[in-house]
Amino acid sequence: QVQLVEAGGGLVQAGGSLRLSCAVSGSGRTFRSTAMAWFRHAPGKEREFVAAISASGGMTYYGDSVKGRFAISRDNGKDTVYLEMNSLKPEDTAVYYCAARQSRAASTTAQYDVWGQGTQVTVSS
Repeated sequence: QVQLVEAGGGLVQAGGSLRLSCAVSGSGRTFRSTAMAWFRHAPGKEREFVAAISASGGMTYYGDSVKGRFAISRDNGKDTVYLEMNSLKPEDTAVYYCAARQSRAASTTAQYDVWGQGTQVTVSS
């Protein structure tokens, strides 16, 4: 059974940086054929697409609110996906979730069938 475990969340001041990681276990050799994504969920808002990366890592996609500030990457040798977050803003405060699907990268929650438990990111002003 595939499991995703996020790490790296915390409290940071506006303008600061954080790096999230998502370790994938139980995938066997399928991680290399798995598209990965990050979503976030802030109180009172719908879950929002943040970034996605293709199985090979050759294609990346970003939500409009994070373009130019966040970067998604993956290490297929370590079965891990990362989210580098720079120039953080208070509106980036949310629980960040890692998600996986055995197909092409996508930007909607319904297209992902495996989710992590989330990691809290809080950006103070």
